[in-house]
Amino acid sequence: MTQPMESIDGAADATLVPTRTLRARYGGISDTTVYRWLADPRVALPAPVYIGRMRYWRLSELLAWERERATPNAA
Repeated sequence: MTQPMESIDGAADATLVPTRTLRARYGGISDTTVYRWLADPRVALPAPVYIGRMRYWRLSELLAWERERATPNAA
């Protein structure tokens, strides 16, 4: 089950999600799973933003990625 991460007045555009929050959001996945998702083009996890050695994801990109994955692919 995912935690809600909705934006108010477009705040998602500027919101950065740390790796710890990303992992918790997707069911407590491991760091290894994050690396695998980043390397797998079928998963197409958005690229992180690095600030120093820390990784963050743009909330707006994660929400778009979730919407895309929730939509069945047209074949």
